[in-house]
Amino acid sequence: MARSYGTSAARVEGLKRMFAHIRVLIVTLMTAGALLAQSQAAVPAQTPAKPVKMVVLGDSLSAGLGLPASAAFPARLQKALNDKGIKVDVINAGVSGDTTSGGRDRLDWSIPEGTEAVILELGANDALRGIDPAVTRAALTDILTRLKARNIAVLLCGMLAPPNYGSEYAARFNAIYPELSKSFGVPLYPFFLEGVASEAKLNQADGIHPTAEGVDIIVKKILPMVEALVGTISGQRS
Repeated sequence: MARSYGTSAARVEGLKRMFAHIRVLIVTLMTAGALLAQSQAAVPAQTPAKPVKMVVLGDSLSAGLGLPASAAFPARLQKALNDKGIKVDVINAGVSGDTTSGGRDRLDWSIPEGTEAVILELGANDALRGIDPAVTRAALTDILTRLKARNIAVLLCGMLAPPNYGSEYAARFNAIYPELSKSFGVPLYPFFLEGVASEAKLNQADGIHPTAEGVDIIVKKILPMVEALVGTISGQRS
């Protein structure tokens, strides 16, 4: 009988020790959970990055003359960037027939407050009209100076003069863009119509303005430089 009693007492003592260990474990887990909740609360919630606000300041080539708004360069560029997970809001500030002087004159209301990047596509109408390259250079210089003063990043799109005004005119005109790119320290996309100019199937009946397919080629070719521009802005934000 004593032997039986002794075995029962040992079991009781063992159960007591087991329950004591369980209580310690429960308290430990509860304390750890509370500390984890506090640490998570102390970390601010991640907010999605704001889209980069971009304006395409240009003429009919970027405005999308003859195309629905959804097929114009700014809309297609925004879609291409968004498809890659790059958040941008692109404003179409293209005006058909505009010259560099016209773009300069409307700069303030075309580039709203909060704009972080500008794709500058002007000069085609200057070349088509044979405007003195000195006038074109002065207008683009003024635009770049004013955008720099507002701390707006710029991608300068070059244009090439048509051959009908002669080699001297073309040399003076074509030199404007690389020289301004260098002097202002802004990236240059050498020729906005690269891969599309003179390709009949990629241009509308006038032989000047890109079709929707032509716009997509322009977007594809310029996209790496626009991505780099947006990356620079995102780096400045952090």
